[in-house]
Amino acid sequence: MGSFDSALRVLQYCIMPDHVHLLIFVTAPLSRHLGAYISMLKVRIHQDYRQISGEALTVFEKDFYDCILRPSRSLDTIYRYIRENPRRMAVRREHPEFFRRVNALRIGDSTYNAYGNFQLLDCPFKEQVIIHRKDSPETRRLNREKWIYTGSNGGVLVSPFISASEKTIRDEAESVGARFIHIVGQPMEERYKPAGREFRLCEEGRLLIISAGLPGPLTRPVCLTMNALANQITEGC
Repeated sequence: MGSFDSALRVLQYCIMPDHVHLLIFVTAPLSRHLGAYISMLKVRIHQDYRQISGEALTVFEKDFYDCILRPSRSLDTIYRYIRENPRRMAVRREHPEFFRRVNALRIGDSTYNAYGNFQLLDCPFKEQVIIHRKDSPETRRLNREKWIYTGSNGGVLVSPFISASEKTIRDEAESVGARFIHIVGQPMEERYKPAGREFRLCEEGRLLIISAGLPGPLTRPVCLTMNALANQITEGC
């Protein structure tokens, strides 16, 4: 990339069959936009490939996708994500049915984006996890027993898992092998792929993520919409 790129350090990279990951650390102000350096790198690789192979092929598509590391996401998380790319690809190829994406999943009169194991929709033993503030301790105890029993015996728990109490149920149910249909509010981006906990559950065929397609903050109407969708899936699918 030339002598002018001394402010750029490649901390980690991963070459995949159809894309390349680069973790770049900018150590000082740049004289050009980062995209200019990426373009030069792509041109150089393209030229070297043609010279070595003798083939007049285009190595890269136009543009690239970049993401700035925010304080809320640790550097170690990015390291692991890039390092584990080959393993995740191997898992997806071995179990493609657990990593399907559908952009028009019909539920009732509406369609949704969804990702994961769609066979979970066919399970006849689905329970919605929802905890109301007015629930008595006895109601909460009985519901917890029902949900954990369902999860540990091949059933599917359906919920956006919004409250801390619902998240606790999810964690406990996950530890006993439960399967989940997780309702999320935000639209599912075109490049969405599960990572971390979600990838592990997909790898085991235990997760289907359905997006309600509601951008913006998690307001009460959004929560009500997600819980209504969870109920519709539980009662109608």
